[in-house]
Amino acid sequence: MKSWLKVFLAALLEVFWVIGLAHADELWEWIGTIVAILICNYLLIKATQELPAGTVYAVFVGLGTAGAVLSEIIFFDEPFHIIKILLIGLLLVGVIGLKLVTDEGQKEDEE
Repeated sequence: MKSWLKVFLAALLEVFWVIGLAHADELWEWIGTIVAILICNYLLIKATQELPAGTVYAVFVGLGTAGAVLSEIIFFDEPFHIIKILLIGLLLVGVIGLKLVTDEGQKEDEE
C-alpha cells in the first residue's frame, strides 16, 4: 500500500507541475514547478522498485491527466464539456482496474 501512496502523491504533484508549466510567470512559480517535477519523479522511481513499472506509469499518467483536466476546468475557466468528464471517468475506471489487478508483491515474484 505504501508504494501505491507514492504513485498517488506523484500524480498529485504531476497536476501541480503541469499547471506550473502552463501558468508560471514568476521565478518562485518556476522554482516550485521544478521542485514538483523532481519530487514527482523521485516518488515514481521509488514506486517502480516495488511495483510493475508499466502499471505504475499507466496509473500515474491516468490520474495526472484527470487531475490536470479537472483543475483547468475548475480553476482556469477551461470550457466544461460533458463528454470530457465522461472520458475522464472512463480513464479513471481503467486506472482503478489496473490498481486492483496488480498485487504489490507481483514484481518481487517475477524476479
